[in-house]
Amino acid sequence: MISLGIESTAHTFGIGIMDEEKVLANIKDVYIPKHGSGIHPIEAKEHHIAVKENVLMDALKEAKINLSDVDIVSFSQGPGLPPCLKVGLEFAKELARQIKKPIIGVNHCIAHIEIGKLMTGCKDPVTLYVSGGNTQVLAFSRGRYRVFGETLDLAIGNAIDMVIRELTGEYPGGPVMEKLAKNGKYVELPYVVKGMDLSFSGIVTEVIKKFKKAQGTMSKPKLEEFMSDLCYSFQETCYAMLTEVTERALAHTEKNECLLTGGVATSQRLQEMLKIMCEERGARFYVCPKEYAGDNGTMIAWLGLLQRKQAKKDYDKIDFIQKWRTDEVEIS
Repeated sequence: MISLGIESTAHTFGIGIMDEEKVLANIKDVYIPKHGSGIHPIEAKEHHIAVKENVLMDALKEAKINLSDVDIVSFSQGPGLPPCLKVGLEFAKELARQIKKPIIGVNHCIAHIEIGKLMTGCKDPVTLYVSGGNTQVLAFSRGRYRVFGETLDLAIGNAIDMVIRELTGEYPGGPVMEKLAKNGKYVELPYVVKGMDLSFSGIVTEVIKKFKKAQGTMSKPKLEEFMSDLCYSFQETCYAMLTEVTERALAHTEKNECLLTGGVATSQRLQEMLKIMCEERGARFYVCPKEYAGDNGTMIAWLGLLQRKQAKKDYDKIDFIQKWRTDEVEIS
């Protein structure tokens, strides 16, 4: 059985094609906001509309199949930005109608977990899912992926982007922050863990406040050095918070596997912290490969295969779900 998966929740429009044994294609095109700005939902939607046909053609070419060879059309049903979700929904309906095949909407967050499990071989992990729009500590229990901890405000990826936009005007922020942080020294910042949940907005505010104050008093070389200190401190503080909550989830669930997935999973420093924590606990640590850690169509195709019994042909009755929590989905 071949599943074609469409990802369009935010900045990425991706199409992945999988059969039950391997990835046949994984093609994506990413919307890059204008210099210094964040994701504009309408601009992202227009980007997705403009690239969708080319992404589809490239995916079919890479997979060496025709559209008629596809057995199910899977799409990211939520959560996400409504204008972007709508593009994926409508394109999925269009393709399913064209080839007269069933369609299935899947949960974007669970797709990140399942592709991580597939690509790493882990079976029953505590998952730290960190991206631009989501930050959750999850584990499977009694038929659902339960949320053991999550952000109360900003997702860690969004927080990183906000800091880097303010400091440098660049986007995306992750690679820039890691580069700047390499030579930094620690500057005290708030450490905000509330029970099992986290808050990043106050830390972002404090970093920006310190930077703006320094702009008026420091020379350019000193300011650049201070930027490195702020990035280093932001990473150390926020990643320590994430590691703490993940460790407590491991202790509570008594699981012995930890999976890191989502766009921020590519951070070398976050990987290092979690690896040390897992080694100290005697747990196995897994990182979703970079190609599949961020948003992509392959993870949607794979989850579509796992849920293929739920695929239907009543195209008009299916819609996107903007706020679709991970723990609302029953896992068969």
